[in-house]
Amino acid sequence: MSKSMRTCSGLIAMAAVAALGLGACSSGGNSGDEAKPAKSGEKVEINYMHRLPDGDDMTKVNDVVKKWNDAHPDIRVKAEKWQGQATEMIKKLETDVKADNAPCLAQVGYSETPELYTKGLLKDVTEEANKYKDKFAEGAFNMMKVGDKVVGLPQDTGPLVYYYNADEFKKLGIEVPTTLDEFKEAAKKAAEQDKYIAAFEPDEALNFFAGQAAAAGDTWYSVDGDKWKVDTTGEGAKTVADFWQSMLDDKSVLVMNRWDDSFKNSLTSNKLIGTIGAAWEAALLAGDMEGTDNEGNWMVTQLPDYGEGVMSGPDGGSGIGVTKNCDHPAEAMEFAAWFNTQIEPLVSQGLVVAATGDVKTPEGLSKFFSGQDVYAILSTANEVMSKDFAYIPGFSAVGPEMITAADAAGKGEKKVADIFTAAQDASVKALKNLQLPVAE
Repeated sequence: MSKSMRTCSGLIAMAAVAALGLGACSSGGNSGDEAKPAKSGEKVEINYMHRLPDGDDMTKVNDVVKKWNDAHPDIRVKAEKWQGQATEMIKKLETDVKADNAPCLAQVGYSETPELYTKGLLKDVTEEANKYKDKFAEGAFNMMKVGDKVVGLPQDTGPLVYYYNADEFKKLGIEVPTTLDEFKEAAKKAAEQDKYIAAFEPDEALNFFAGQAAAAGDTWYSVDGDKWKVDTTGEGAKTVADFWQSMLDDKSVLVMNRWDDSFKNSLTSNKLIGTIGAAWEAALLAGDMEGTDNEGNWMVTQLPDYGEGVMSGPDGGSGIGVTKNCDHPAEAMEFAAWFNTQIEPLVSQGLVVAATGDVKTPEGLSKFFSGQDVYAILSTANEVMSKDFAYIPGFSAVGPEMITAADAAGKGEKKVADIFTAAQDASVKALKNLQLPVAE
């Protein structure tokens, strides 16, 4: 091991105690020393790249930014919506940072953050971020940490919940399942009538199964001395694998990709009458089934008990990160803190906000979900989300192997347990590719 690797390993061991955001060692540096404090009277321009949906019935990001600009003439913000896939945005961000042409602020997923910092794309803004710490839920704030360094501020979270068509459940005489055994029995009863209370989603394998493993009590990534320890095949993973394998074997769940048209069609035709999904899917489901007889019939509740009591796991969520190219991090963080606490506009974007404060469920969403206070239920899921599940640098690279294994499991060519084995191998490989030490 080289001297630089030994130094990185030592720093990793110390950082792990704080947040398990290991690997913040890169030739690019992230000290924040490059900041250029604005001079008195100087006008600062901040570029912010986001990937919020910005739908027709939502409060537009540019309208929110205009409100900021009108009140802060010396700190002007320009927002740009990324039109492509999230993974493409991250690649673009890496290219632009290297070319010293990146926006000051960028929306980044929590699972992406450790890798972005490791690669030297994000700046350490701990001192500035801590000024706004009390504005956000502690768990969400910690998701923007890499070790003991804070690289931005949280925006939204994505705990897993269960969505279901209450009217169809009533017709079938099915109670909402609160345990895995009840879930499997309900799935069998529904399948006998060609109805399905859940779908096995290969294209969502990374977060779909990681989140459920977290709900079952697993912690995939931890520290052993000064090395990463990877364990994606623990007792929680076995519980999740057995759960889905049982339903695949008796054909009581549909097998389809979440983002294929077939998924939406199954919802609107009342064939798929339930789904395990992230909190941010509430608005998407309502939108997909708008104008159909599903309106007013769906409800949302907590996940069934995976063996650890009422508990959820993370599926997505993001924050605003400060890029290495940002010359004015103090002003950038001031805006990020303000923007991420604009609760009503962010809720209109379908987000479960990370900011503390009262959240009002939009009327349209409440109407679709049988008059429920949807955001109160999603907030509860946020509160019971596992506090112990952390991500590794390179977590995104784990996804393709899990998706391949999940696709094979859905076709009966592999077992669901193979998805978690694939996660194990891919996680170790991802860490080694980043030259990070792994306990084996």
